[in-house]
This record gives sequence, structure tokens and C-alpha cells, in this order.
Amino acid sequence: MTLQATVDLLERLIAYPTVSTDSNLELILDLSGRMQSLGARTHIFGDETGTKATLFASLGPDQPGGILLSGHSDVVPVTDQDWTSDPFEMRRADGLLYGRGTCDMKGFIAASIVMAERYAAMPLKRPVHFAFTYDEETGCLGAQALIPELNRLGIKPDIAIIGEPTEMRVIEGHKGCCEYTTRFEGLEGHGSSPELGVNAAEYAVRYVTRLMELRGDLRARTPIGSRFDPPYTTINIGRVQGGHAHNVIVGKAEVDWEFRPVQDSDMRFVKSAMEAFVTDELLPQMRAVYPQADIAMETVGEVPGLEPMTENAARDLMATLLGANSAGVVPFGTEAGLFQQMGMDVILCGPGSIAQAHKPDEFVSLDQLEMCLGMLERLGDRLV
Repeated sequence: MTLQATVDLLERLIAYPTVSTDSNLELILDLSGRMQSLGARTHIFGDETGTKATLFASLGPDQPGGILLSGHSDVVPVTDQDWTSDPFEMRRADGLLYGRGTCDMKGFIAASIVMAERYAAMPLKRPVHFAFTYDEETGCLGAQALIPELNRLGIKPDIAIIGEPTEMRVIEGHKGCCEYTTRFEGLEGHGSSPELGVNAAEYAVRYVTRLMELRGDLRARTPIGSRFDPPYTTINIGRVQGGHAHNVIVGKAEVDWEFRPVQDSDMRFVKSAMEAFVTDELLPQMRAVYPQADIAMETVGEVPGLEPMTENAARDLMATLLGANSAGVVPFGTEAGLFQQMGMDVILCGPGSIAQAHKPDEFVSLDQLEMCLGMLERLGDRLV
């Protein structure tokens, strides 16, 4: 009965096309109404545009601590993907449920909401919280906006379970993800007199070269016993653009780049190294020729990693609930590090496989949903 209710709700959630570029408000209002009908304390936190929102709801005693169940409501686009059926109409076949977001991660959201009905009827001694965010796929914007709101309200769960698709394996670590666009403003001129201009493309190349040099430094900073693959912080150059003719000094250039830190100290190391390089070397040389020259770095997104901890109550709890004797790490990023920075013990564990996420014909299996519901049911027994 619980599984069927979860499947029915998942079908409803899939019908909301909550692609990150579009609104998620209808889905959030739907979930909010369901939680309010159970007597939950609910908060809706909207973004500046008024088109996106996060739902935060709580059941049980209004006191510090408790368990947080969290998932993002947004999904990636289906543009140019070859789907067998409408990605926003859930299709059932051979024990699999197909549709955009089935595993990433509306399956977990549906299971959590259905189990909330059971929690609401129980004499909970600890609160259980629910956070359903927006724009995880484009920089974890909803979760980043949620953290200060929780601090303002004095809400701080002890444990957070992020229901990303892990095939119900316990995951205790992942790298962070920091994405930037750096823009170079130089002085155009004729290519025959390069000394009279400031070639933005040349400075962009030097900037990229410095980033590539940092790769060796980051390898040397590999944490002892790092379980990530590769075990060190990586840097990637995604795009370099500038100029429009062979014989014109480039006036403007851009570099898109990212790095994935295995530890918070690497985030500070990379940013401070690049800031010093720009301030001490590149800008003085550019402005010696053209005082209005500039280099500006736009932060597209900065999401901390989930650092494996020696002591982790969330990991220990999940080991009990699932009978797991180990916890792993994954290469993809999530909102988990934001909750960890708030002081919670955090793990990832949810139905479905990341191998299906973002692809055409995304699916979650009924077996995985049933395992998730079983875990959530046993969790409820530990809250009374």
C-alpha cells in the first residue's frame, strides 16, 4: 500500500516539469499543502524572482536536533534527448518507472512525503524535518539560500540524509564544485603594433597557464588516505574565448573554469593563488599600458564538498537502518556539504542510480523505492 502510494505520488511529481530554467512553485505548493494537512510546521522560502521556492517542513516536537530528509525539486533539461516516451508522463514497464526526475530525485521526495503520513501519526520524541530545494542542478542555489533562514529560525537538525540516487548505499563523501568565468578587458589595436595595445587573449592564456601550474601543487596537497578518484583536487578549463581577426589585438576575452576540491583548504588555496597572480602580476602589467584594463572573476557557483568524518552519527544511524558495514565516496557533487558546514552529520542515501540521472529514459526501480521506504519506516521507529 505504501509502495503504491509512493508510485502514485511520484507520477504526480514527474508531471511537474521543474527544469531548473523554469518555476517549481506548483510542485512546492502541492507538497506544502500535503505537509500542512498532516499538521506540519511549514515554511516556503522564495528566490528573488518569485518563481522558485524551497519548502521546509517539520513534524514532531518543536525543539533543537532531529533528522533532516532533503531532496532537490529541480531536474535537468530534456532538450535534444531521445526519449522513448514523454519525459514528464511517468511510464511503468518491467518493474521500472521512467520519467525525468524519477531517480534524480523525485523518487526520494515521494517516499519521504508518503512516510511523513506515518510519522505524523506517531508520538515522535525527536523532530523530523523535510527540505525540498530549488536549483540544485545549477549551483545548489536553493540550499545556499536555505541555510541562513534555518539559522535565523534557530533550526539545526543533528543529522541530514540527502536522498541522492546512490542505489541505497551509504555515501559519506564527495568533492566540492567551484565554477567561475574570468573576464579580461584590454585595449584593441592593430596587430602590427602589439606594444600599443593590451591583448586580453594573451593575458587570458597566462591566466590559464597559471591554473594549469596549480594542478601540480594540488597533487602535492593530496590528503593522506584520500579515497576519491583521483584523490586530489582537479582543475578543468571549460572554455577560452576572445578575438575576431588575425590582425586585431584582442580587446576582450573570457575563461570558463572549474575546480573540484577534496578539502576546504584547497578551495582557499586555489582562490588566493589566482587572486594574488591577478593583483601582483597581470593587472599591473595591463594597466601600465592602459589604466582602464581590468580582470573580473564571476562566481558561477561554489559548493563545498562532503568531507568524510571520523565520527559521523548519520553514517552510524544508516548502518543500523540498512545493515551496512561500510560507507563510500562518489565523484558527483550535491547539497550535502552545505548542511555539513552548518554543523550537521550528513550522508547521501537514496533510491536509483546516478548512472541513470540526466539521461534519456531516466528510471528508478520499484525495488529501490521499496528499499527506501523500508529504511524510512525503520527510521521512524527510532524517533519515538
